[in-house]
Amino acid sequence: MRDNTTEIFEKAPVPKAVLLNVIPSIISMMMVLVYNLADTFFIGQTKNAYMVAAVSVATPAFLFFMAVGMLFGIGGTSFISRMLGEGNQKKADNASSFCFWTGLSIGVISMVFIWIFVKPVCIMIGASPDTMEYAVQYLAIVAAGIPFLILSNIFSNIIRAEGNAKTAMMGMIIGNMANIILDPVMILGFHWDVAGAAVATVLGNVFASVFYLVHLLSKNAKLSISPKDYKIREHIALDVFAIGVPASLNSVLMSVSNIVINNFMMQHGDMAVAGLGVAMKVNLIVVMLLIGLGTGIQPLLGYCFGARNRKRYMDVLKFSCALALGLSLVMTVTCYCGAGPLVRAFLENKEAFSYGMSFARIYIYSGPILGILFVFINAIQSTGAALPSLILSISRQGLLFLPILLAMNGIFHTPTTLAMAQPVTDYLSTALALLLFLVTYKKYLKENV
Repeated sequence: MRDNTTEIFEKAPVPKAVLLNVIPSIISMMMVLVYNLADTFFIGQTKNAYMVAAVSVATPAFLFFMAVGMLFGIGGTSFISRMLGEGNQKKADNASSFCFWTGLSIGVISMVFIWIFVKPVCIMIGASPDTMEYAVQYLAIVAAGIPFLILSNIFSNIIRAEGNAKTAMMGMIIGNMANIILDPVMILGFHWDVAGAAVATVLGNVFASVFYLVHLLSKNAKLSISPKDYKIREHIALDVFAIGVPASLNSVLMSVSNIVINNFMMQHGDMAVAGLGVAMKVNLIVVMLLIGLGTGIQPLLGYCFGARNRKRYMDVLKFSCALALGLSLVMTVTCYCGAGPLVRAFLENKEAFSYGMSFARIYIYSGPILGILFVFINAIQSTGAALPSLILSISRQGLLFLPILLAMNGIFHTPTTLAMAQPVTDYLSTALALLLFLVTYKKYLKENV
């Protein structure tokens, strides 16, 4: 473990070290993107826009449980990479086991909760009478995969902390490819419609989780999930939660904000909701690629921080910012110019397409600065700086986004201004991220590294 990690994290040239971590992470995120697009694309082939709207409405609930995986995945990655940088293998094993067993327990409890309260949940997240049946059907089936969804999200992150970025990538590829292959078979072949999409999603997460479990139980594993290593005390849970809670809050608040905007958009009809859902999917092309870049560098930055190597930390950060800016600009232009064909692939209804096209181009306004935003979010998380991470996480989708969304709805009350709330928030969030990093640098890096 030390030889492999030392070679990549300490000795490899900065561009090589960054790319070795970033490329598998980006590929993993792109596979997540393709899998997200596949559900909507194949449901769109049923020519039923209400089904597309129903899946869009159910997405916030799905994001919430992904957030639980991120809590342990990102929190665990930050802590484990710092412990490995310090040479403390025992605490790294304690954290890995803690994340596995606690995440699994929460997943099982959540699965039962959704099965019991599926209809009230669908009402809460914005399902209309026309989409209710489809939303309930989709969410009830997806609930069966919640434990696997959480575990796959945990270990697609944590396995990168041990220097196994390729293994983390392969698990994501296996799970997402299974989903992509099964989607057309179950949605169109078996004519299961939204139920088919849900079954494909569940099986994809099962396959990914099994792959990670096989790796973690093999002799090649560098971390432990043995119950013997499970430990909450000695700052294990506290340090995981210190970064994991702020990181997951971003997804929780994203789920809440999606619920709010879906309810506002519902005032303009189901076709507006369908268009918004597709626009968000198109925007994910840029977002997921840049999230992959940001999460890819976090273990490397965390290791440098734990090893007290400030110069290498800053060199990695500078190279990553330049790479992020270049990718942001290329993807923004690509998605803006290609918005029409992309939206058309999901929606044929003229009204829904019109909404989708308009919203997609509005959402992509965030593109040029998103890479910088995600790099600095992960740079802050890599230091274990809990308070700046918390402030940034609750601001982007909470303290900033929700007031802006409420103000735009109250003042203008038009569908396009509702969509504009996200780009406005992203620019303000990027400015806040830069400010918080300067604070973090002075407190955590300048003095301690």
